[in-house]
Amino acid sequence: MKKVSHLILHKGNTVNTIEAHKPVFEALEIMISKNIGALIVYQDGEYKGLLTERDYARKVAIMGKNSHDTTVAEIMQANPASVRFEDSIERCMEIMSDKHIRYLPVIAEKHVVGLVSMGDLVRFIIEDQKDTINHLQNFISGGVS
Repeated sequence: MKKVSHLILHKGNTVNTIEAHKPVFEALEIMISKNIGALIVYQDGEYKGLLTERDYARKVAIMGKNSHDTTVAEIMQANPASVRFEDSIERCMEIMSDKHIRYLPVIAEKHVVGLVSMGDLVRFIIEDQKDTINHLQNFISGGVS
């Protein structure tokens, strides 16, 4: 069974962050410049939560708030669902499906060491299935895998 550690090893563990006191507009600028949909939120060096594009859409844009005047802390998800290196890929999919979320911080000793998106999981599963198919084809045709 593949684990979160396999996915992070494959995709990398870059974690994009923002401080909780920063304006939402600054968070959006970071997300746009890096072509990402979520940021890990810290306050005074301590992990506080997660900010996603969905948080912006639901808590700023649709509510008529101003992204320059609203802080990340006001709209972030405090204590979001998370996973650990030893959790399975299936467990990630289960959490995301049950909670209707697209991002899971990867936590190790109270620190965020990665971020798994739904897209990451789908790509990882597709690649893993391709590898399995290739190995089976090689086995069936008598090749060495």
